[in-house]
Amino acid sequence: MNSWKSWLERKRVLIADGGWGTELVQKGLGPGEAPEAWNLDRRDDVLAVASSYVEAGADIILTNTFGGTRMKLARAGLSQKTESLNRLGSEISRQAAGNRSLVFASIGPTGEFMKPLGMVSEEEMFRDFAEQAQALAVGGAEGIVIETMTDLSEAKAALRAAKEVTKLPVAVTLTFDKGKKGYATIMGVRPEQAARELEMSGADIVGANCGAGIDQMIELMKLLRSATALPLWCKPNAGLPELIDGKTVYRETPEMMASKLKALFQAGANIIGGCCGTTPAHIRAFVRERNLLVG
Repeated sequence: MNSWKSWLERKRVLIADGGWGTELVQKGLGPGEAPEAWNLDRRDDVLAVASSYVEAGADIILTNTFGGTRMKLARAGLSQKTESLNRLGSEISRQAAGNRSLVFASIGPTGEFMKPLGMVSEEEMFRDFAEQAQALAVGGAEGIVIETMTDLSEAKAALRAAKEVTKLPVAVTLTFDKGKKGYATIMGVRPEQAARELEMSGADIVGANCGAGIDQMIELMKLLRSATALPLWCKPNAGLPELIDGKTVYRETPEMMASKLKALFQAGANIIGGCCGTTPAHIRAFVRERNLLVG
């Protein structure tokens, strides 16, 4: 189950996949539509996205299960399909990966606030994350990435759940914004605090994703590295989104982002991929640059 460690030792830097939402939208995913439903209804399209990242050379691909908790699927009337949609998400990516890539299954936020800010208890969060993690493991995932978290308590509940119901390695990544006082999540969690607490809670990998372009991610990796010796995972956006003629546009090209991989590596990043706006073309450029950097 720890094959990712041997891959990392051999390659020094692992390249993860890029954005999934961008690719699914291009295939017709509509506003407000639950992407996870496609694991059942449009399996071939999901498989095509996963396969495109394998073909681009990604060492790690994710799964179409970001919003796969029962709480979040309930909003789309899909709560009764929680187990099957998550299991299928892992199975599809595992089919695409073959022996060419590892599969780290995606777990995103529930979209709910924990008590006392919200109405959901920690144990309710734990229950939903445990259900999702177990289904992802059954589907054949080789790891789990808990991503795009802003509430450290929710991230730790997901981590505890994944560790208790599976034997898989678990990465946990938060989304940070840069304000007048430096980087923090919208819930006020600073990178160094997140790294320390997640390491103490048993995370195998920590990091950051989304919310920032690659220049900001370089700064974030330095902060995280100052607080932990764990491997660092980062997936920057292709810049910040801009609305042009009614369409969301990301301006950081594959070449622009790939040219900064060396700086990311030097800042402490061990697993580098892309989030919103990044495509298979970005990942191909990342792979080429990584191969030049480490041989």
